[in-house]
Amino acid sequence: MDTPNPSEGALCLVTGASGYIGGRLVPELLDRGYRVRCVARHPEKLRDFPWAGRVEIVRGDVTDAVSLRAALDGVEIGYYLVHSMASTARFEEADRLAARTFATEARAAGLRRIVYLGGLAPRGVPDASLSPHMRSRTEVGRILLASGVPTTVLRAAVVIGSGSASFEMLRYLTERLPVMVTPSWVGSRVQPIAVRDVLRYLAGSAAMPPDVSRTFDIAGPDVLTYREMMVRYAQVAGLRKRLIVSVPMLTPRLSSHWIGLVTPVPAALARPLAESLRHEVVRTEDDITRYVPDGPGEPRTFDESLRLALRRVRDARVTTRWSSAATPGAPSDPLPTDPDWAGGSLYTDERSRAVDASPEALWRVIEGVGGENGWYSFPLAWAVRGWADRLVGGVGLRRGRRDAERLRAGDALDFWRVEEIDRGRLLRLRAEMRLPGLAWLEMGVDRDERGRTAYRQRALFHPRGLAGQAYWWSVAPFHAVVFGGMARNIARTAEAEAVARTAEGGAEGGAEGGAEGGRGSGEGNGTPDPRPPDPRP
Repeated sequence: MDTPNPSEGALCLVTGASGYIGGRLVPELLDRGYRVRCVARHPEKLRDFPWAGRVEIVRGDVTDAVSLRAALDGVEIGYYLVHSMASTARFEEADRLAARTFATEARAAGLRRIVYLGGLAPRGVPDASLSPHMRSRTEVGRILLASGVPTTVLRAAVVIGSGSASFEMLRYLTERLPVMVTPSWVGSRVQPIAVRDVLRYLAGSAAMPPDVSRTFDIAGPDVLTYREMMVRYAQVAGLRKRLIVSVPMLTPRLSSHWIGLVTPVPAALARPLAESLRHEVVRTEDDITRYVPDGPGEPRTFDESLRLALRRVRDARVTTRWSSAATPGAPSDPLPTDPDWAGGSLYTDERSRAVDASPEALWRVIEGVGGENGWYSFPLAWAVRGWADRLVGGVGLRRGRRDAERLRAGDALDFWRVEEIDRGRLLRLRAEMRLPGLAWLEMGVDRDERGRTAYRQRALFHPRGLAGQAYWWSVAPFHAVVFGGMARNIARTAEAEAVARTAEGGAEGGAEGGAEGGRGSGEGNGTPDPRPPDPRP
C-alpha cells in the first residue's frame, strides 16, 4: 500500500513520453495527483495519447540547453527516460551529452529530484566488459547522480508487459519455434519485472526524502534463466512443450539477426537486448521498498506478469509498444511541405478514385490499413519488400499495429510510422525501411468535382544520391500494380463495407418490425450476401 505522498500536486517533467515506459508513466503520475509537463522534439506525436488533454506538452530536446531550460521552468521532479538505441559508433557520446545537458539544466532550475530508469548491470563486472548499451546506461546514471540534484536511479533487467521489446521477443521466439537452437546466453540467470511494478517504483520515487540520492535495483520475485522463461511462457500461453538446444557459436550479433528474422523486433534493437543477457542480471539489494513499499501481491511474479501481458494483447488494449519509440537508424525528416521547396528531386505517384460510399466508410478502411488487414494490393510484393528490409537490418513488416482500428501520430505501422493524421481527412506515413532516400505515403478522403466521395493517394520519394535515383526508376514500373491496386482495392473495400452496413441495418429494422407486429413476412430468407469478395490480402 502506498504511503501518503507529500509531493502531490508538484509539477513533473517527463522526457521520452512518446516511448514505451514514458507513455505509461504519464497517466500513473496524473492519477497520483501530480501535474505533468511532457517535452518532445515533435510534440505532435503526443497529441493523440489518451492523456494528452490533461498535460502540458512543450517542444524541446534534451541535447538543447535553451529548449530544456524553458521546459524545466517551475518543474520539481524530472523524469529522464530517453535512451539511444542506435548502433552507431557515436551513440555513447550522444547519450553522454544528453545526460550532462539535462543534469546541468536540472540543477540550474532547482529541481527537487531526478528519476532515471536504467539497466540492471551485473555487479563486479568492469565497465569494459559490459555491452556498449549497458555501459552507456550505467554512465548516464552516474552523470545524473553527480548533478547536485537528489537523484533516484532505478535499474531493471527484463521488463515484462504487453508491447515491451523483451516480452515481444520472448513471446514470438516461444510461439513460433517449437524446436529452438539457441545462443548460450539462454542459460544466464535473469530477474524479470512486470511493467506495472516498474511504473509503481518510478512514480513512487518522486516522493523520496531529499537526503536520498542513489541507485536502486528493482525486480520481481523470480530468478530464472532465459530458457526457463521460455518454458514458463509456453505453459502460461497453453503451448506444447518446447525443445530448446543451446549452442556456443551464436554470438550476440548473430543471435540478434536470428531474433530479427523470427520476431517483430528488428536486429538493431534485438542486439542490445541480447548483449544485456550475456551476464547474470540479478538484484543484489531490495532497498527500494523502504521508500516505495510493496503492497499485497507486489511485485508480481513472472507468471502473473505474463498473464497480464497476454490478456492485454488478446483484448487489444496495448497502450504503448516498444515500437512507440523512434527506430534506430530510421529517418525522421518531415515531409517537405513548402511549395517552393528546393531540397532536390521529389518524385510522386498520385492516384485518385471516386468511391460509392460515405466519407466515414472510406476513412474506416484507410485508418485500418496494415497489420492483419495488409496493404490491399499484391501481398507477395509487400511481403518480399518486408523480408528484404529485415535481411539488411531494417524493421520489416512485422511490427504490425498497436491498435487494430485506431491510429495516432507517432504510431509504428509495419515499416511505416504515422507522421500526420487528420482524422476523417488525411493519413500520412513516413517510411522506416532501409532506403536510399526518404519516402512517404499519403491516403486521404476528399470530394470530387461532382460532390462524390473521393479517395486520394500519393506516394513521395526524395532520393539520396545516385543510388536513390536508381532505386526510384527501378521500382517505378511496379507502381501501377502496387499503388494502383491499392487505390482500387481500398475503394472497393469501402464500398463493400458500406453495402454490408446498409444490409445489416435493413435486416435489423425488418426483424424489429416483425416482432412489434407479432409476425414476420419471412422475406429475405436465403438472400445472397450483397457484398463483393473482400479484396484485402
